[in-house]
Amino acid sequence: MNLPNSLTILRIFFVPLLVVVLLTREPNLEFWGFPFHFEIWGVLILAVAAATDAFDGYFARKRGEITTLGILLDPIADKLLISAAFISLVAMGLVPAWMVVIIIGREFIVMGLRNIASAEGLVIPASPLGKTKLVLQVLAGCIVIFSATHPSFHMLALVLLWMVVISAVVSAVHYFLMFWNQVDDRIKQRQNIQIVLERKKNPQDVPTP
Repeated sequence: MNLPNSLTILRIFFVPLLVVVLLTREPNLEFWGFPFHFEIWGVLILAVAAATDAFDGYFARKRGEITTLGILLDPIADKLLISAAFISLVAMGLVPAWMVVIIIGREFIVMGLRNIASAEGLVIPASPLGKTKLVLQVLAGCIVIFSATHPSFHMLALVLLWMVVISAVVSAVHYFLMFWNQVDDRIKQRQNIQIVLERKKNPQDVPTP
């Protein structure tokens, strides 16, 4: 258990805490005369959890602590955090359900494509579109949470949600194209190898004089 993996696990522990804060709309406290309502706590939890995603990758690369556990847990932690946040926002009536279906559906599609590619010995690299999508998701989630008690942010929240949906669709198409290109090349290679093996196995009869 190293520092990057500890940050990843911490992100997973933030998930139930975020869900409880959003769905109970608690706590609502005051510190030194300043109100800290549930939306502030929700934004802080989501922002800190998202920050651990950036830091665990940074420390893993800098300290040479990239492990199999980290590779497996990191995307799971990301998907748990985003899925839990947006499903909670649907339950609060702040986000249309169809948008969240597209956002979460994209995550399952990409995960499925990567699993299939991995089974074929292929690797689908991370896309800059995917990173942009994650930043937009966190930003949109924070603004939507804040808009729960500040209606003036509703329009900005809606614009960001549309940007998240569009980026989710575009990045899903991009991942599919990368997946298809690699799988198509692998299939063609197998077909060529099979043709060569069949020719060696069944050579044409050479006519005798």
